[in-house]
Amino acid sequence: MTMHRTIELIAPSGYPHDPEAVQRGITRLRAEGHRVEGIVATERRFQRFAGTDGQRAAELNRLADPGRGLPDIALAVRGGYGAVRILHGLDYDGLQKRLSGQPIAFVGHSDFTAVQLALYARAGLTTFGGPMLVSDFGAPELSSFTMHHFWNALTKPEFTLKVKAPQAQHANVSGMLWGGNLATLTSLVGTPYMPPVEGGILFVEDINEQPFRVERMLYQLHLSGILARQQALVLGDFSGGKTFDYDNGFDLHAVVEQVRSVVGIPVITGLPFGHIENMVTLPFGAQAHLNADAHGFELTMSNYPYLA
Repeated sequence: MTMHRTIELIAPSGYPHDPEAVQRGITRLRAEGHRVEGIVATERRFQRFAGTDGQRAAELNRLADPGRGLPDIALAVRGGYGAVRILHGLDYDGLQKRLSGQPIAFVGHSDFTAVQLALYARAGLTTFGGPMLVSDFGAPELSSFTMHHFWNALTKPEFTLKVKAPQAQHANVSGMLWGGNLATLTSLVGTPYMPPVEGGILFVEDINEQPFRVERMLYQLHLSGILARQQALVLGDFSGGKTFDYDNGFDLHAVVEQVRSVVGIPVITGLPFGHIENMVTLPFGAQAHLNADAHGFELTMSNYPYLA
């Protein structure tokens, strides 16, 4: 991270309810020498959203304007809910024409997954699952792990993630890397905004979802045929999902074992991605190779637009 970048803030979902976190994030980015634009994205309010549907769609569509310069990074302010409401209002043709092959990085996770899926399905654009302004750059303590992986993913043409997490299944597969938040992703099944990925490596994460809800969503992907068309399923973090006496031991481990028994593809666990302090950044749309054994796994990613 030696170059100073132009970072434009975008808020396609909820508004930030922690002004101190907003200011911390902006201050840290500026302290590193980066130019931060689009501050208004942190100030808009409409009900629970960061502005009206029209305002939030226009914020993304202005990146299609050939008359304005492009930022290096379009950084999501936060997640929450609301991105699905603007998908029909995005200028996919204009964004594709303006951004295809350009070194611009759309970055975010959580509800931002809806934007990532739609941009790939309708415009073929690669994006990044990664940190956001409020929860990550604006955290009380900045994670050096998260920042290292963020800049490593955005500025290198290829990188390998090595995870030491014992695996119950082996895998040696290649395919397009895609995915994100599980609840957001499953909400788009059967819509024009779900990319018809064949032979991909699908990664998913979620937060505060009880194990039975996680299994139900994974079954939706299974029964709709999406999982059968992938090379592997990689599970990120699923923290916050409580179990109760009624579950009788039905926890996330039980969910994973059940899913493994029915999907017919490797299910790999332990990906440090999701609503967590120390998270990796993943290029959605990159080519990837996954090699997993009993000791852990390696995920090599390449062939995606990056910041030189």
